[in-house]
Amino acid sequence: MSHTMPGLFYRKSKENGLKITPQRTAIYGELLKAKDHPSADDIYKRIVKKIPNISFDTVNRTLLTFSKIGITKVVEGYGQAKRYDPDMDLHHHFRCVRCGRIIDFHNKDYDDIPVPEEINRQFTVTSKKVVLEGLCGKCKKG
Repeated sequence: MSHTMPGLFYRKSKENGLKITPQRTAIYGELLKAKDHPSADDIYKRIVKKIPNISFDTVNRTLLTFSKIGITKVVEGYGQAKRYDPDMDLHHHFRCVRCGRIIDFHNKDYDDIPVPEEINRQFTVTSKKVVLEGLCGKCKKG
């Protein structure tokens, strides 16, 4: 990740009039540590150990707010709960169809895939990413 994440958190919070509370800071810190594209429930289970009186609703609303103001991205839930990704740099995902693991990868050719003209005529594309699906190394062996 090329930019300093805490800097992004403080800058985007300030730009959007979002108070920097201990809860928001802790939720963001937990999200940054995670490499597994966690759901709100995952983050809640990790954070409640540090902040026992925090509610799931607070964690869920905070993560949704973070995605609205550009601090994190929502990764498609593929029919399950939304999952969150703090890496705002352009990258793509591999999703294991068996265990549900989502793995980041970078590929210049995928970055440069042109948007089809019929899509450009009908819509305004604000971002693009490639999602590959298959079996991860663990599931492939098992």
